[in-house]
Amino acid sequence: MSDDGAALGARLRERDLSAAPAALNLLESATVQARGQSAALLREVSPLALGGEAPGHVIGITGPPGAGKSTLLSALLHAWRNGGPPTLTVAMLAVDPSSRRSGGALLGDRARIEFDAADRGVLIRSTAAGERLGGLAWPTRAAAHALAAAFDVVVIETVGVGQAETEIVDVADTVAVVVQPGSGDALQFLKSGIMEIPDVLVVTKADLGQLAVRTRRDLSASLRSLGARATPVLAVSSLPPPEGIDELIAALAEHRAGLDLGARRLQARRTGALADFVAEHGSRGLRALGGRHAALELLSAQEPGLDVAALVAVLEQRSEASDGA
Repeated sequence: MSDDGAALGARLRERDLSAAPAALNLLESATVQARGQSAALLREVSPLALGGEAPGHVIGITGPPGAGKSTLLSALLHAWRNGGPPTLTVAMLAVDPSSRRSGGALLGDRARIEFDAADRGVLIRSTAAGERLGGLAWPTRAAAHALAAAFDVVVIETVGVGQAETEIVDVADTVAVVVQPGSGDALQFLKSGIMEIPDVLVVTKADLGQLAVRTRRDLSASLRSLGARATPVLAVSSLPPPEGIDELIAALAEHRAGLDLGARRLQARRTGALADFVAEHGSRGLRALGGRHAALELLSAQEPGLDVAALVAVLEQRSEASDGA
């Protein structure tokens, strides 16, 4: 292994973008050796090592299949790289359905995102959804945390959205839910509770005219009926010339600026650690901790700057001690 986990983490901390591919390879590896090296990498980009939260803006883009997420990401990527100043570095993690045969990503979303392969300020990676009901496998969430130390913007595009696919909220700083005009998604969102997820709602294909206007109006009315906070509802078109992309970028940045970022990410780390522990050790492991409430109390007593892997280790140590008692 040409670079161990600690060295890769240190390079990311110094914003060395060339370390990102090797870091992702390590985080995605399932070997026993890689698990320890991954933990070392994550320690190097933890808030403790960074002296605060990672500077990158982690954005979740989710929505029903066919809503135009990948086309929208192509337009956003072009604006982030060619707009400004400043020109922003961008990492995109396209979460694809897992192959039933190999367990790997099917790589469809990455193929649909248009980008310049020679642009060293851009990283696009397809990653498998795995078997997690939340729609995000552990390597994806770990990768987002690690890449936020090096890139200005880290985007996670998920496979879809539904009651079992809301884990993106516990990973991203800002979540944008994408819908297409005339799809009836507004009604489905009301039924499934998805309206609680977005920080920004995006109606694609604004070039369809009145159909897009009506969908935007319906979504705004749905939010008001729920008594929701003032969530922006924007209409965009990714066709040249793009429409509404700059406004969307401004809305995403405005949401980030208004966040208590430390509190949101601390909660995300604790929630992620508990989810990882339960995925690995099941209900028996959770019972050994005294249940979910006791586990969360244990996590809340830890140093706030610990990374997810370190928090999982705390839970495992307590569980083993309980089993041995």
